[in-house]
Amino acid sequence: MEISDKAKKSMESLGLTNYEIRVYTALLSTGATTAAEISKRSGVPYSKIYDVLNSLYVRGWTYSDNLRPQNFFPKSPSTAVEAMMVEMENNIRNNRNIIINELMPIYEKTGLKEKPDIWVVSGLYNIAAKVTEIIQSTKEELLIAIPKIPDTVIKSIQPYLRELFEKGVRIIILVSEETSAEIVKAMSRVAEIRLKNSMFGGGVIGDSKQVLILLGEGKNDNNENNNYDIIAIWAEHIGLASFAKDYFKYLWQDGKRIEKYNG
Repeated sequence: MEISDKAKKSMESLGLTNYEIRVYTALLSTGATTAAEISKRSGVPYSKIYDVLNSLYVRGWTYSDNLRPQNFFPKSPSTAVEAMMVEMENNIRNNRNIIINELMPIYEKTGLKEKPDIWVVSGLYNIAAKVTEIIQSTKEELLIAIPKIPDTVIKSIQPYLRELFEKGVRIIILVSEETSAEIVKAMSRVAEIRLKNSMFGGGVIGDSKQVLILLGEGKNDNNENNNYDIIAIWAEHIGLASFAKDYFKYLWQDGKRIEKYNG
């Protein structure tokens, strides 16, 4: 029985040898037969056939009866693959425990700590540029919480939101109730929208890994009038993004629903 190269490579990726694949596929074509017949059909030398059959049995791909001569049977591919998955998960779990238990104490003695890169971004338009960068790199889900900021800034990101929408990316936006009706209407064409008052800051989360968080205002030392400029932090860190996403969901629950506008 011939199978496609794609199927053969998939079986090899699960750890099956060439002999094991040939024996199993031979069994699939016959349903049940003796070791001698399997050797003949698969081309695996008879001197090797029992070792191969035993290996397939241990891995959950075959079983046999107790008759003489002994007959061997294939298990269904779905059952066999499930058995392999259980075996692989157990191996990964055991190896994980061995590695962590032995190597973590060594790592901890170094005093090193994993530190994600966190960058401070200041200035409304610098932040808008970073937001655009996150939007353009998002492939699956984009979450945005927009406080009261100039409509021109929001309008600047709308073309990029449209591009994501057309690619099938899910977009969820929480905006201040002070945002103009025109902006809300435009964004509702491409995103799920809710309105929320009293948002302390805002942020953007791309694919649950990139996050930009608006912190509020910081002193602008280059401004002679001592005005304050908006600042944010950006990081590509799953843990921080997960924390921010949980907070976003909390705010979203209390937001005022807006019907999607398709016009």
